Amino acid sequence: MSTISIYRTEFLTFSTNGPRPRHKFQRLSLSPFMKMDSKSTEKVPKEESSIKLQTSSIPQLENPRPSNLRFDRLQPSDQELNQDSRLEFGKFVAREAVLDEELWTAAWLRAETHWEDRPGERYVDNFKRKFAEQEFNAIKRRYSGQHGQTYTCVVTVRKEERNVKRTVLKSVVGTLDFSIRHLLHGESFPGEREKHLFCSISRTNLNRYIYVSNLCVAKSARRQSIASNMLYFVIESARSEGVELVYVHVHRNNEPALELYQKIGFELQQLK
Repeated sequence: MSTISIYRTEFLTFSTNGPRPRHKFQRLSLSPFMKMDSKSTEKVPKEESSIKLQTSSIPQLENPRPSNLRFDRLQPSDQELNQDSRLEFGKFVAREAVLDEELWTAAWLRAETHWEDRPGERYVDNFKRKFAEQEFNAIKRRYSGQHGQTYTCVVTVRKEERNVKRTVLKSVVGTLDFSIRHLLHGESFPGEREKHLFCSISRTNLNRYIYVSNLCVAKSARRQSIASNMLYFVIESARSEGVELVYVHVHRNNEPALELYQKIGFELQQLK
């Protein structure tokens, strides 16, 4: 699984006032708080290459206490979801996660990413399971609106195909989080004054920004523009909400991630 590592070393920002990316943005749903601009830009040519998903290695919780997760649940159709906003590209669709099973799969993708470089480590499967359980619970907490932030978990799923039924576990191939936040008084970018014990939040439209984190793509679905199109989805969400800036932290040695963000239009800012 590929990922954009989120660390406080390199800092990137994107201005939504720039030119729109080329992709097909379709009004068909997303979360109650956002209505995305349906004035689509140019359509990205459909990718002719197809992916073959490996047999799902996502484990099932023996006692799924957070909710009654159904790991054999089929991916719902577009009509069943009845969403307004989504981004179609190639053989995939990026949209907000709506099912707990989608949130669990997103959490497991992040666990696999975290432990990807240590496959031979002892008890790695147990560590991944524990990581996924903690991340699943964290996603549920974020949706509760902590600290006045509006949170969204985005997933990329495979498009519907006639006479083909897939479970949620085999359909979700990418994920990221984004939240709408406010700068603290005196800040010019997020985290600038976090060392100060007492800081008030400036809740004006001019001080709103979107923060992106936890971007990862299933190993079997890499190099199919999934990461970039999820970012375009976030950028359109920012525009529709009137938010002018999008921020992300990236490890300075993560060259593929830096290249991806800068190709889309993010600008690098050095943290002092």
